[in-house]
Amino acid sequence: MILLIETSTALTSVAISEDEKILYYKDDGASRNQSALTAPFIKEALDSQALKASDLDAVCVSMGPGSYTGLRVGVSSAKGLCFGAKVPMLAVGTLDCLVWEAIGSGKAGGYKYIVPMIDARRMEVYTAVFTADGKRTTDVTPSIIDGTSFSDIIADAAADGKKVLFIGDAAQKCSNVISAPNAVFAQQYPTARGLARPAMEKFKAGQFQDVAYFEPFYLKDFVATVSKKKLF
Repeated sequence: MILLIETSTALTSVAISEDEKILYYKDDGASRNQSALTAPFIKEALDSQALKASDLDAVCVSMGPGSYTGLRVGVSSAKGLCFGAKVPMLAVGTLDCLVWEAIGSGKAGGYKYIVPMIDARRMEVYTAVFTADGKRTTDVTPSIIDGTSFSDIIADAAADGKKVLFIGDAAQKCSNVISAPNAVFAQQYPTARGLARPAMEKFKAGQFQDVAYFEPFYLKDFVATVSKKKLF
């Protein structure tokens, strides 16, 4: 069994999976209270299956990008469990989490691309482009969204009579800027359920993290732009 921890955005969620099947799931409804809720949620998850931490096959945490505080809480919790119980640690990108939750829930049908979006600030997002079967085709980058963003993949999908799914906690604000008949926006927080499949794949491949040295993937530095206004 794998304990799944997702705290990268406003929503705190914890789950336990076995062979990708979710046995237990709980979230807090996006209260932005990861520091207070993550440890109790983990205890409730373990108790629900009559498990001790040492009974787990692994612990998987959402590694970012996302909220600095949220990522620190999630990763610290995972590290503490893995170190104390001597179980391996897995880490999955937050954008991958969103994509696999969409695929697992059946939301990805009929789309050529999935574009997960994590809210940063203003019109800035953390994003990447994935195919509908979960393969990432671009680097994970911070992007400032405008009316021309993703026009290439939107046009490419339209040429095949397909759509592009924009999903994440930044989807709603981006829907006000990106306008295309085949662009669909799903406002959604990443949850621990989306970690189940990639966590199992990493577990089978032995892709474990070094508990002592692992750090979250913050990706918080945006490229500065030069103001067009003359100051002098």
